Amino acid sequence: MSSLQRNPDLTPPTVAPVPAGTPRPLWSVMIPTFNCAKYLRLTLQSVLAQAPGPDAMQIEVVDDCSTKDDPEAVVREVGQGRVQFYRKPQNGGAIANFNTCLERSRGQLVHILHGDDAVLPGFYQKIGAAAAAQPQFALYACRCFFVDEAGIISEVSVRVPQLEVGGQFPELFFYGTPLQTPSVVVRRAFYEQHGGFLLPLVHTADAEMWSRAVARGGGLQLPDVLCHYRVFAANDSGRLARTAENLRDVVRQNDLFARSYPSFDRQRALIRLTHLARTQLQRFQRAGDAEAVAANLAFWKECIPFKFRLRSTVVNGARKLIG
Repeated sequence: MSSLQRNPDLTPPTVAPVPAGTPRPLWSVMIPTFNCAKYLRLTLQSVLAQAPGPDAMQIEVVDDCSTKDDPEAVVREVGQGRVQFYRKPQNGGAIANFNTCLERSRGQLVHILHGDDAVLPGFYQKIGAAAAAQPQFALYACRCFFVDEAGIISEVSVRVPQLEVGGQFPELFFYGTPLQTPSVVVRRAFYEQHGGFLLPLVHTADAEMWSRAVARGGGLQLPDVLCHYRVFAANDSGRLARTAENLRDVVRQNDLFARSYPSFDRQRALIRLTHLARTQLQRFQRAGDAEAVAANLAFWKECIPFKFRLRSTVVNGARKLIG
């Protein structure tokens, strides 16, 4: 049974237009949070340092029922009344929270900024100038630094020459994504026309959205590095890797791309998935994480064809670790 058959509802949820008569700023900076208040202070400070007034920029923290901290207190302290706070009535998961951010946004340009990421000086001025100069595009982006829990830079995201020119290039997202969420701004009109984030995609929903926006509305990437993207073991990506659910999500996304784009190469996608799965399993083996090894080994048996199976030495090492 294919992944699409197991997850048949891949229709994007509707994003309703902003009600008539509602004030419309240029920007909506929507900040989804869940148990990341320790980083939220920096996130808010980075936005407020370059924010225009409320007539030009909506800033709102949308909390997915945090259980370990108090993001509202941080908003009150740092926001000083400039930042709105909304707590969802119950936890719905990261992707549902992205959609709540879209629903609550009022601006022409929507920036979803994780509560543990940050923008660098010039982000809104430069992205805003690009959107004004080339209004035909649905998506605008920049490059970003990858930082760890301590804020130490580990690498920088790639330049994408095709997107620096601007245009419709869905193939850039077939076998990976060159864009990270805090670097991306999308016109709200695109979400209204083409829907929100796909709920069945727990790990690749953002990559699918950026590919959809670039394919249907066109995209433009600035070569400037204008934001921080935080990577650490405890975030959503790290947790999903331990269960191999991130890899299953890539399978689901591959099925969707194969259905949507005739030029998508399933064989190439499978080779990439095999490499990702092998690298991830071996990383958990080196860390001695028996539970994660067991989950990732189960993924191999379930989803990787026999001809791509791991060498017996790797499998035996994994089985020895998990007993």
